[in-house]
Amino acid sequence: MPTVHSAVLAAEDSAVEGIDLLIPAWYDIIWSSVVLVIIAIVFYKYILPKFQAVLDERTEKIEGGLAQAETAQAEAAAALEEYHQQLQEARTEAAKIREEARAEGSAIVAELRTKAQDDATRILETAHRQVEAERQQASISLRADVGSLATELASKIVGESLEDHARQSRVVDRFLADLESENTAGVGSNGQEG
Repeated sequence: MPTVHSAVLAAEDSAVEGIDLLIPAWYDIIWSSVVLVIIAIVFYKYILPKFQAVLDERTEKIEGGLAQAETAQAEAAAALEEYHQQLQEARTEAAKIREEARAEGSAIVAELRTKAQDDATRILETAHRQVEAERQQASISLRADVGSLATELASKIVGESLEDHARQSRVVDRFLADLESENTAGVGSNGQEG
């Protein structure tokens, strides 16, 4: 049994040594704690403030960007509202200008119509005067031609010379008066017959 007992004791010793391998020695724990505290103090004093500064700066930039985005969005909304207002004003002014143009166009058309009518009346009056002048000129010319023909014919019929201008004038006037009286009597009797 001594061999069994020594084997059990050896197994217990080796089991204790195996667990001791996993548990560090007390001086290792102390030195590790000191190093950990030194690293923690250095990290807390120097590295953590830099991280915090970088994080604060990023937070500030993000918040500034959000504020700028909100400001830009508000400005865009205000610009959009102003654009819509200007567009409405432009539409209103365009409608007003169209109405003014229509009224002005109607006035121009009326003015041109009146002017054309005045021009037509003036041209018609001028034409009437010209026709009357030409008629009178034709009448005078016809009178002179008829007078000379009548004088010539009367001279041949009467056998007497009617070269005297006063005599010629009286004969022509009498002849034309007779013609006009015949025409007037003919027109009057035709008017009464109808």
